[in-house]
Amino acid sequence: MEKIKQFITEHPQWASWIVLSIGMVVILIWSARDVGLLASQWAALIAATIATAGLAVWIIGWEDEEEKDTSLAQQGAETES
Repeated sequence: MEKIKQFITEHPQWASWIVLSIGMVVILIWSARDVGLLASQWAALIAATIATAGLAVWIIGWEDEEEKDTSLAQQGAETES
């Protein structure tokens, strides 16, 4: 359990991607269970879902990077003054 906490602390975007991917794939499987898809179609949908989750986490991470850049710039300006 401690290793999981350490991984989440050290790699928050990877952890978010994993959790979001699992949730989205579960919803996909539950929603499309009666459609009658072939195995290759399932694989393509699951791969696209995981990629979409990764893109979502990456885009959300832009805001975190902007906040870090802004706070670092403010700290730099304060130390120069």
